[in-house]
Amino acid sequence: MTNWHPFEAHADVGNPAKQGSVSYDFKKEEFTLNGVGEDMWAGEDSFSYLYRRIKGDFIATARARWVGGNAADMYRKFGWIARETLDGDSPHANASVHGDGHICLHWRRTPGGTTEEINFDYNGPDVVQLERRGNTFIMSTAKFGEAFVVDQVTDLILPEELHLGLYVCAHSADLTETVVFDNVRITVPAPANFVPYKDYIGSRLEVLDVTTGHRTTLLTTPTNIEAPNWHPTSNYLIYNTSGVLNKFDLSTRKSTQIDTSFAVKNNNDHLISPDGTQLGISHHCAEEDGKSIIYTLPIEGGTPTRITPIGPSYLHGWSPDGAHLIYTAERDGNFDIYRTRVTPTYSPTTFSEDRFTSTAPESLEDGSEYSPCGSYIYFNSSRTGLMQIFQISAKDGSEPVQLTNDEYNNWFPHPSPDGERIVFLSYGQDVKARDHPYYRHVQLRIMNKDGSGVRTLAYLYGGQGTINVPSWSPDGKRVAFVSHSALL
Repeated sequence: MTNWHPFEAHADVGNPAKQGSVSYDFKKEEFTLNGVGEDMWAGEDSFSYLYRRIKGDFIATARARWVGGNAADMYRKFGWIARETLDGDSPHANASVHGDGHICLHWRRTPGGTTEEINFDYNGPDVVQLERRGNTFIMSTAKFGEAFVVDQVTDLILPEELHLGLYVCAHSADLTETVVFDNVRITVPAPANFVPYKDYIGSRLEVLDVTTGHRTTLLTTPTNIEAPNWHPTSNYLIYNTSGVLNKFDLSTRKSTQIDTSFAVKNNNDHLISPDGTQLGISHHCAEEDGKSIIYTLPIEGGTPTRITPIGPSYLHGWSPDGAHLIYTAERDGNFDIYRTRVTPTYSPTTFSEDRFTSTAPESLEDGSEYSPCGSYIYFNSSRTGLMQIFQISAKDGSEPVQLTNDEYNNWFPHPSPDGERIVFLSYGQDVKARDHPYYRHVQLRIMNKDGSGVRTLAYLYGGQGTINVPSWSPDGKRVAFVSHSALL
């Protein structure tokens, strides 16, 4: 399904004197909301509303910008609001950004009751998020590129089913104020009792412009998909679903399964060779007690050639000259980075591998990938306590340099085709350093190759499978990734 958007209807709440309107640009995936209404305060609200009905928990996120209007009015506002009814005096939770950049989390507990609020010590955001977790409503907001600032109300009792949507309030009976919303996502998170690697929710295959941060939805599906690769010379992606690999044509937006013969229990550690002719996979081999074993096969499909005789071995990088593979492997209780040659035939007696890192058993080295010049290997390591990004020599694993040193757990560094930038995935400290689970609040971030200039590209619900593998477009302008949501 393409050009997906989550809303069902538009309404002007509270009988404003003028009428609002909404339009949707399918190509840009942008909503333009022309809002009316006098105010949203005390016991009565008046505003324009683009909404849907939703049950249970949700995460609603958007980026927004004012277009013209009365910039001097500090009380005009936009945001996300969840309401019991469409009546002007309805109980609600409201993530509100005012005309002067002031931020508030507002709520009303009873029909016509007093509006309560939390004022943020922060100003001028363009990204706003409202999340429900039972009776807790959480507002998160940021200037695009920065980390979220967060606050919440924990005891707001509203019905299970609510109206949820974007709004604009002009704060004047005579005016219309216009806001453009993009990167709009309403996410239904996994239930609290889901079982990891057994229970799954739906997925969105997305592409992100690394300059503007604009996101495009290519595919929405009720199944779990993971780890899109971008073919270096052809117009398609390869992703994993339920252990098999699929080719996604970017022109037709259609998927077809790739024939991998017996290898139908592939995890999300797969690669396309630098020349685009071969596919590397990590298949859970029954003959090896289900451990992950690395294979290669023709890009169009065929019978895989085994590379590693023992496991687990998780493929992550292919050298620019096509001669070597690098991977995370567990050997004698340690998970480290290894290298081996790509061979046309399998021979366990002649196989050899080079160990590039050596850390304590409690640490994990993962996510290795070559720099485009072939001189360096980037990877993530928990050797400092948190998961951080490092660089080593591609010759022998020497000369380690730590590139990130922050409060996040950072995973899967992917250098751009020109080698100047690195995209990676960041978890918070609600996740253990060695873990990279599904269905968490994560960020896609980007930095210069020396670790400077870190900024956020996307705020999303994802994690495992979001960007495990190299997914830059060949021109270095976009990256492909996966976010997750149960179907609305």
